[in-house]
Amino acid sequence: MKLKATDRKKFRIRNRLKKFASKDRFRLSISRSSKNISAQIIDDSKNITLLSASSIEKDIKSNSNLNKTEISKIVAEKLAKKAQEKKISKIYFDRGIYKYHGRIKVFAETLRKNGMEF
Repeated sequence: MKLKATDRKKFRIRNRLKKFASKDRFRLSISRSSKNISAQIIDDSKNITLLSASSIEKDIKSNSNLNKTEISKIVAEKLAKKAQEKKISKIYFDRGIYKYHGRIKVFAETLRKNGMEF
């Protein structure tokens, strides 16, 4: 079965991260669509999702007058707050098929400002 170019890129980036990442860090996987953004912190050794945050959640979705970059900041702050409650501060950033630009960059910078290390 032949994979699409986006799938090959996603696997290539993810496998490179898993190869060089240490076992004491968790993976932050991010996904976005034309309207929404979501992220989850994953423990690859146990294959479970520890935390997640999304722009689809009710408290974030109620702010309908915000643009997409502002929504990305809100989701990142919410995820960082949840991570601090579970005492997670070191992660590695899995940007997937997306360039480190625009909403993805704003998301990462907001996480760094709120105490996450990657």
